Amino acid sequence: MPQVSLEQLHDLAHRALARAGAHPDLAAATAKALVYADASGLSSHGVARIPQYAAHLKNGRADGSARPKIAAAKGGAVLVDAGSGLAFEACALAVHEAIRRARDLGVAYAGVTNSHHFGVAGYHLEAVGAAGFVGMAFGNSPAAMPAAGGSRPIFGTNPIAAIFPRPHAAPLLIDLSLSEVARGKLMIAAKEGKPIPLGWALDKAGRPTTDPKAGLEGSMLPLGGAKGAMLALVVELLVTALTGAAIGFEATSFFVDTGNRPRLGQAFLVIDPVALSGRVVYDERIETLIAAMTKDPAVRLPGDRRYALAAKASKEGVGVPAELHRQLIELAG
Repeated sequence: MPQVSLEQLHDLAHRALARAGAHPDLAAATAKALVYADASGLSSHGVARIPQYAAHLKNGRADGSARPKIAAAKGGAVLVDAGSGLAFEACALAVHEAIRRARDLGVAYAGVTNSHHFGVAGYHLEAVGAAGFVGMAFGNSPAAMPAAGGSRPIFGTNPIAAIFPRPHAAPLLIDLSLSEVARGKLMIAAKEGKPIPLGWALDKAGRPTTDPKAGLEGSMLPLGGAKGAMLALVVELLVTALTGAAIGFEATSFFVDTGNRPRLGQAFLVIDPVALSGRVVYDERIETLIAAMTKDPAVRLPGDRRYALAAKASKEGVGVPAELHRQLIELAG
């Protein structure tokens, strides 16, 4: 497996996306987010997505010329229209606006509509934590999970992320999809010809499967059964009813090259602790909780593994499967 520096990987990703039709800013924002995923040990949301994104750009499922714009705003609420482009530039604008409005008003909610796959949910919150604010991120995706009690895919895997800054340490970064595992893990397993554990997915007939391809054609199992499905419903409504974005079942799967423009939704909630308990109280409460948690030596703080891997990757690069590396070089021209 070739070891590739983050700079080289970003260059390959940027050139591949630009060659597929993404304008320079869109290509740069997307490449940055995908390389972040690989550096953080989240390869299912990293440059392995480039062939998929490139196909969507070439086939019109994503508009490479799209420029995100503010479509509506009132007080602490703002809506960004991604214009059916790739999601990352639009999400960056939404987060920037949410931080700015939360600084003035104490809290802000920024929605994104007409969007695409937004990668690692926690990635978008890095700027929120750096500003000293608490943040949450939500997003939907093409239908992959049934509603509670159902058997037909309705919701996406609908990730949730949250960030809590700390006074003298890296923020707590919590990031999870509401399926038993992220759907991207099935994509990686299918590419590598490896089976998946029982309990991850069902085939089209609703039977448990260890075949990742059958799982991709079928449905994902929700995290925690009916409770996970209910949380997925909450996310679906937060990012569609409030933004006008497409519901998961209205979007063609990401894992096919042709189909409709997904028009999905994302949302970001940003809160300034100073507006509520105040910075001193906030800092004391979070550190008191962390001190209690870490009395158990087996406890690992959320985000720590990701930060450690990213620091290592910045020095050593990351391993890229040989076939994917060949694809990236070919797509980059």
